[in-house]
Amino acid sequence: MNENELLKLYLKGERNFQGYNLKEAKLIGAELIHANLSGANLMDASLARAHLERSFLLGANLNGAFLYGTDLSFVKLKEGKLIEADLTKANLQGAQLPKVDLTGAKLSGSILTSVSLFRANLPMVNLCGANLNGINFRCANLEGANLNWTNLSGARLSGANLKGAQLNGVKLSGAFLNGLQLEGINFSGMDLSQVKLSGAKLQDADLTGSDLSLAFLRRTKLDRANLKKADLHQGNLRGSQFPEANLMKTNLTEVDLRNADLSGTNMNLADLTGADLSGANLQGAYLWGAILDGVNLRGADLQGAYLWGAILDGVNLRGADLRGASLRDAKMAGVDLQDAILIGATMPDGKVHI
Repeated sequence: MNENELLKLYLKGERNFQGYNLKEAKLIGAELIHANLSGANLMDASLARAHLERSFLLGANLNGAFLYGTDLSFVKLKEGKLIEADLTKANLQGAQLPKVDLTGAKLSGSILTSVSLFRANLPMVNLCGANLNGINFRCANLEGANLNWTNLSGARLSGANLKGAQLNGVKLSGAFLNGLQLEGINFSGMDLSQVKLSGAKLQDADLTGSDLSLAFLRRTKLDRANLKKADLHQGNLRGSQFPEANLMKTNLTEVDLRNADLSGTNMNLADLTGADLSGANLQGAYLWGAILDGVNLRGADLQGAYLWGAILDGVNLRGADLRGASLRDAKMAGVDLQDAILIGATMPDGKVHI
């Protein structure tokens, strides 16, 4: 069937064109709204500025197709093929593209808000500056992708492959990044407020000055990460690992750090007002001049911790282990030390507790 026959049938009310061979068809500006083209061969077809809103293209072959400015909003394209297709300025709002192969596709200027690309293949794709607000990239392959300056606010990226992806200036507030491997990533100065990073691997990551307020980082690995001057207030970091991380001058007010591993962490001059660190491991941590007003350190391990000049007014240290810790010049008005272990600890007056 050629394109003219197809359009005539469409005008007569026919909508079912499953499996049709339309290779290299000229359908520029064609109106095929609600058409069923599932399994159709549209390889190298010209569909520029065509209207395919809410069409069915399940398993369709669109490799090399010219889709410049095409309206593909809310289409169903599961397991379709768009290898080296030109989707420049195409409207893909709300489109369902799970398991689609977009290798080498051009997406510059395309509208991708609320698109589902679950398990899609997008290696080396160029999405620089794109608005990807709310997009579903779960388990997608984005290896080597150019995501510089993209808006990924609220995007779902859990399980995605971001190896080698470029993420300069990206917006990730409220995004889902649970379980991602982001070792050594540079997120310095970025807006990561309300981001979901639970179970993610961020060892050696640079998060200097980033906004992680209200973020979820439960059981996240942040070994040796640089979080200097970052804003983590009211974040949920329960059970996360921070060995030897840099949290100097970090805003940790009202943070949930229960059972977190903060051993050897640099928390000098950090603000921990109202934070919950009950059961946390703070062995050998540096807390010089840190603000710990109203902090809950019940049952925490502070062996060998350095708390010189720290503000500990009203802190709960019940059952905490402070053996060998230094509390010289610390302010401890109203501190609860019931059942705390203080053997070898240097107290505010410089005397060693026996």
